[in-house]
Amino acid sequence: MQIVLDTNVLLTCFSSRSKTHLIWQSLRQGKFNLCVTTEVLAEYEEIITAQTNSELAAAVLDAILHLPNLRLVTRYFKWNLITADPDDDKFVDCAIAAGADYLVTEDKHFKILEKIPFPTVRLLGEKTFLEMLRQL
Repeated sequence: MQIVLDTNVLLTCFSSRSKTHLIWQSLRQGKFNLCVTTEVLAEYEEIITAQTNSELAAAVLDAILHLPNLRLVTRYFKWNLITADPDDDKFVDCAIAAGADYLVTEDKHFKILEKIPFPTVRLLGEKTFLEMLRQL
């Protein structure tokens, strides 16, 4: 299963006390492939550093970069589909370039994708993704 994780999903799942920690555990166990671009990785680092500290951000990024189920994707086209928050486009572009099965997010700006017939980007919320992971 090819997955793109929005930054807020990643930010909440790596803490062992988080209700979404199963996402991090499943990622570390190789239950899905994490698809990223260099732009996505840069945002992960920026936001994790801002919300926690640079040491934790470096540790999380190091763990991600050493995953055998990490797929580093090259974006060849900028789709510009999220007009309400263009900064979110990097996740959409990554999902399209990777042919990802799902983009996992709780961000309401991504809902516009449900109305766009092409290119298709399938969204999952954290709760639904967690239910899927529990069945693997």
